[in-house]
Amino acid sequence: MPSSLATLNAVLNTAAAACLVAGFVAIKRGRREHHRACMLTATGLSVAFLVSYLIHHARVGSVPFRGTGLVRSVYFAILIPHVLLAAVMAPLVIVTLVQALRDRRAQHRRVARITLPIWLFVSVSGVVVYFMLYHLPG
Repeated sequence: MPSSLATLNAVLNTAAAACLVAGFVAIKRGRREHHRACMLTATGLSVAFLVSYLIHHARVGSVPFRGTGLVRSVYFAILIPHVLLAAVMAPLVIVTLVQALRDRRAQHRRVARITLPIWLFVSVSGVVVYFMLYHLPG
């Protein structure tokens, strides 16, 4: 049974992913202010996730995956790139955000093309890891 913080983490990641997609759609439609609002909201949600995640893991430590066989291999095939990309995501988000706030559109666009897919993968794969860890029989 997941703790309320683990569930909150999944909700925050889901909401961040939704904001990222909405922000991407907004900028493709030329709606800069809507894009800005979506991306700042995604940033806030990701910061809230990080705080909640750190508190959760300070309280419960590492939660072992109990699945076996193929599902265990799938779990680690998702978890490993999730963890590695999460480590590079934070600096990328900061650089992307700084470029946007300084109105350096060309630089922002260039780094955002790298940041967005990584950020989306980390957010979505985090939710998948949560469901596999807490909601698969095992």
